[in-house]
Amino acid sequence: MLEFLPVSSPELARISDRPSGVDLRVTVGTLSLKNPIIAASGTFGYGIEFAHLVDLNRLGGIVVKGLSLEPMAGAPPPRMRDTVAGMINAIGLQNVGVREFVSEKLPQLRRYDTAVIANVFGRSVSEYVEVIRVLEDTEGLAAYELNVSCPNVERGGAEYGTTPTLTAEVVEAARNAARRPLWVKLSPVIGNIELIAGAAESSGADAVVIANTYPALCIDAHTRRSCLGSTAGGLSGAGIKPITLRLVHEAYRAIKIPIIGLGGIESPSDAAEYMVVGASAVEVGTAHFVDPRASERLVGALEGWCRDENIREISSLRGSLRT
Repeated sequence: MLEFLPVSSPELARISDRPSGVDLRVTVGTLSLKNPIIAASGTFGYGIEFAHLVDLNRLGGIVVKGLSLEPMAGAPPPRMRDTVAGMINAIGLQNVGVREFVSEKLPQLRRYDTAVIANVFGRSVSEYVEVIRVLEDTEGLAAYELNVSCPNVERGGAEYGTTPTLTAEVVEAARNAARRPLWVKLSPVIGNIELIAGAAESSGADAVVIANTYPALCIDAHTRRSCLGSTAGGLSGAGIKPITLRLVHEAYRAIKIPIIGLGGIESPSDAAEYMVVGASAVEVGTAHFVDPRASERLVGALEGWCRDENIREISSLRGSLRT
């Protein structure tokens, strides 16, 4: 069973929903957020599916499911598997396609007072650009999040985020097509996070998101087969947090653009740790599979945590690591 902070957790129950006077506002480049808690792509649908459970207006932002040029059916089932400290998923980037998102999902999202970020991906640079061009003709989006962990079919399947050259190529093309802020979601398994983050920065990224899931495999020893329909998947959850914290810390020392931290965030102290090592904001992902209200509850809990720590402005935590 997944080991996440449950709805009745003493930490959340003790300090959530209390008036605190804490200023939770943060900025990610030119984008201002009411608080640093953002629902991560792929874990919160398109946002509107959670509207009957979650007060979307409380969130700092929502990153919608990844959008491709055409609809995608995704990977074969089973698609998810529990691990000791998280989960492995192989969803396969299933989505309705950018045009249906624009016509059916985005109009509903405009009703809410929260930043909506479109996660964008493609199998070629031209596909990334075309998805952005479709989105450019719409209103109601605050930024784009470029998923560079996708294979480039024009370059033999190498992922865009694995080399500075490939990263720079897709980021520069997206930057030329986009008028909105451009975030780049990096892979955690590259050899040098500073190098790839630097390539994204120099090619026009306004921020980087660190990091995507970690490639992983889960096997059923009895059947001697993978537990997932597509064999391998991506590991997320509490177990990856210490590794990803290090990546954020290393990138923060190497680049000047903002960083959004992502990986294993379940409690207010988790979010604070990412900010201490350099993140301007955080994304909450896997915790939603246990508690759909995880992000909303963390907003209230973070207020109380800051009050207990005598922190008046959450932004003062950024880069405050003591050495």
